[in-house]
Amino acid sequence: MLSTLSQCEFSMGKTLLVYDMNLREMENYEKIYKEIECSIAGAHEKIAECKKQILQAKRIRKNRQEYDALAKVIQHHPDRHETLKELEALGKELEHLSHIKESVEDKLELRRKQFHVLLSTIHELQQTLENDEKLSEVEEAQETSMEADPKP
Repeated sequence: MLSTLSQCEFSMGKTLLVYDMNLREMENYEKIYKEIECSIAGAHEKIAECKKQILQAKRIRKNRQEYDALAKVIQHHPDRHETLKELEALGKELEHLSHIKESVEDKLELRRKQFHVLLSTIHELQQTLENDEKLSEVEEAQETSMEADPKP
């Protein structure tokens, strides 16, 4: 009986030890479960933060691309100093061409007046020639009539 009792006590002690071990295992599993939950929550926070960083990085990249595109467009245009020099040169050229145009218009007006005077002179010369021709015809007619009518 003692041996049975001893076996029962041993079995009981063993069961108590297994029970204690199971309790500690449960506590350990609870602790691990809480750690995993904290890790998952931390991972979710990290993921949300990374998403924000990705969005910000995308926005920065987009801005850089727009900046680069604008920089390329700007590089195709001359700088302000050069543009002002070109404008000044074009202004001087325009002024010079305006003076030339004025000079040509004045010369053209002078030539028109000279041509008008020339045409007037030609017209007067034609009138004079026609008058001279009529006079010479009249004189010839008088001479012929004088020749035909001898003086008595």
